[in-house]
Amino acid sequence: MELLLTLLHGGAGSLASYLAAHVLLCLLPAFFIAGAMAALIPKASITRWLGRHTPAYVSYPAAALAGSLIAVCSCTIVPLFAGIYRKGAGIGPAVTFLFFAPAGNIMALAYTGSILGVEFAVARLVLCLLFGIGIGLLMAQIFWRDDAQHDSETDTLFADQATIAPAALGVLLSLVGLLIAGTLKLWPLTATLVSIELPVSWAQAWQTTLFNWLPFDASKGEEGVSFQGTILIGLLLLIGATAWRGLENIIEGANRWTWTALGLAATTLLVASLQLTPTPDGLRVGITGRVIGVALALGATWHYARRLPADDWRSWLWEAWRFVKQIFLLLVVGVFIVGMVREVIRPEWIEALAGSNTLLANAVAVGFGVFMYFPTLVEVPVARMFLDLGMHPGPLLAYLMADPELSLQSMLMVAAVIGRRKTAGYVGLVALFSMCAGLTYGTWVDGARWTAAAMASGIFLSVLLLSTAWLRLRPPAPPAN
Repeated sequence: MELLLTLLHGGAGSLASYLAAHVLLCLLPAFFIAGAMAALIPKASITRWLGRHTPAYVSYPAAALAGSLIAVCSCTIVPLFAGIYRKGAGIGPAVTFLFFAPAGNIMALAYTGSILGVEFAVARLVLCLLFGIGIGLLMAQIFWRDDAQHDSETDTLFADQATIAPAALGVLLSLVGLLIAGTLKLWPLTATLVSIELPVSWAQAWQTTLFNWLPFDASKGEEGVSFQGTILIGLLLLIGATAWRGLENIIEGANRWTWTALGLAATTLLVASLQLTPTPDGLRVGITGRVIGVALALGATWHYARRLPADDWRSWLWEAWRFVKQIFLLLVVGVFIVGMVREVIRPEWIEALAGSNTLLANAVAVGFGVFMYFPTLVEVPVARMFLDLGMHPGPLLAYLMADPELSLQSMLMVAAVIGRRKTAGYVGLVALFSMCAGLTYGTWVDGARWTAAAMASGIFLSVLLLSTAWLRLRPPAPPAN
């Protein structure tokens, strides 16, 4: 019974801290962006750069470049991946985007360089780029029949759209600006412009109570629930309750619940961008550059949304709501399970098993990334901790490549988008490529020449390419009687 309570406490704490710290400024804009991609962008605009018939030397670098500019975690990238895939992107370029964005974005690489060293950051960039494109190419080869069927289905769904309207483009760019303003940790977004002290005498007592209920260890990358976080969770629950009544039948027209849900969403994003710090005298409210950026992006979104035809903005909200229903519950379940598993896994076990550059050590590091998921950028100081405690650089790189991709919740969400069979293929390839990256980098760190490491990786890739070519050329099985 005590173990069960510990597991439930760990799951609840993980879920509460995740919802309080990461859903709003990252995931909420991502759902609206995914809905806009599906409803407002013509299929031709997607397939021109990311379609299955686009030359590989164009589509795969374009997917990696798009991913490099979005500093979000794996849970946030899934709605964006779902948006481009639903609108006609080939499975290969879409998977490259899905893989590269969390692990190889500019912010993650810059932070990796500052914490783990430039050499480690360069290795992460090169291997993420090569293996991200390689995974996409292999997915396109293995599932080419499914890809062709998906392409024909998107032709049927979106054949009537030809060009993107200026208002639709304005909505999309404003939402991207909202995502950037809410997630980048750069000056002037982080600068405090004005600070106000409010006489909220119970704020600090409530914060102390939260830390007692849900203790955490910041040195391990864990996050607690703050005073501000509880406000955001409450607002999130209100959004869910009102959105269900306001967006479920949005195609038929908006109602008062629709505007209430949208107003709550905008209010929540603004509250999330504030600095709310309990003090002995009350509550300090800091107005940062992020608040200004979020407010301007919300205003621009409203400005362009008002210029959309009624059918277009209703379709946009419906698609966004459809993605929420498809993905969000799986995210909640995944985060809760991960929180429970983290209660029984001890980092010391991983350190002991991953102290050398062996196949087992790299496999353990990849498995560690599945159940000890950390948000984007948080995994870097955690990696620094394990490096200082004796983890080999090879398995450490394997962990850094797998952690942003193979968290349990992201796998559940990806399966909801592309199906379990393709998700199993993607997960298997990411695990193999991450272990290969760790072995390659670890071999070089141990003193081997780059040529030897490159030769080993080349043999591994050749076997995979030959296997997938055989799968594609093999005649389909006869239909069952």
